[in-house]
Amino acid sequence: MKLVSWNVNGIRACVQKGFEEIFRDLDADVFCLQETKLQAGQIDLVLEGYHQYWNYAEKKGYSGTALFSKEEPLGVTYGIGIEEHDKEGRVIAAEFKDYYVVTVYVPNSQDELKRLDYRMEWEDAFLSFLKKLEEKKPVIFCGDLNVAHKEIDLKNPKTNHKNAGFTDEERGKFSNILNAGFIDTFRYFYPDLTDIYSWWSYRFRAREKNAGWRIDYFVVSESLKGRLKGAKIHTEIEGSDHCPVELELS
Repeated sequence: MKLVSWNVNGIRACVQKGFEEIFRDLDADVFCLQETKLQAGQIDLVLEGYHQYWNYAEKKGYSGTALFSKEEPLGVTYGIGIEEHDKEGRVIAAEFKDYYVVTVYVPNSQDELKRLDYRMEWEDAFLSFLKKLEEKKPVIFCGDLNVAHKEIDLKNPKTNHKNAGFTDEERGKFSNILNAGFIDTFRYFYPDLTDIYSWWSYRFRAREKNAGWRIDYFVVSESLKGRLKGAKIHTEIEGSDHCPVELELS
């Protein structure tokens, strides 16, 4: 079972940069997107053999998620069931026989941490949502979590300590998720691996210099530990300022 997640930073732009070929080559059983940046009817993506599910933000050209699956899910829900948190198309949850798969685009705290307080509320609500799902069956969630958890997860931790994505508050919320019985799958396989990132700023030739951040994740319920087979970050794949991340389960 192979799952892939990718923040495409605008699916229409990504399609112009080879998305469909990359999608076919990765050949995932479930493929999750974040930051699709479109409304219903703005793209006709033909992905043969896949069921497609989209969640759009109310605001045009902003946020948004999608989930494509070879197997038809038992059920699909959009958002986390709280109106103030469900206007930006950030979450899709698909139920399968053995687990849920959730694609999520976590709110960015923004410059000068303008949205940090909102982000903190959102984090607590999202964790409650995950734990509620977990009462029924294990959860796999993936996406752009907009946080580098440890210093090993970004190139320049010292200079970014109080910037969005690397504040103590955001890192603490991710620790809460792990303490609540979830596993960061990439670190499960590669606890000490350095210089592997999933996002690079478009500024300062950051990707060329590999001055990046690992902010895209696959996180799973502890009960799935025995089924973990492998994790990858596809740093070689371009088409967005993020690259795809992958999880393999037995």
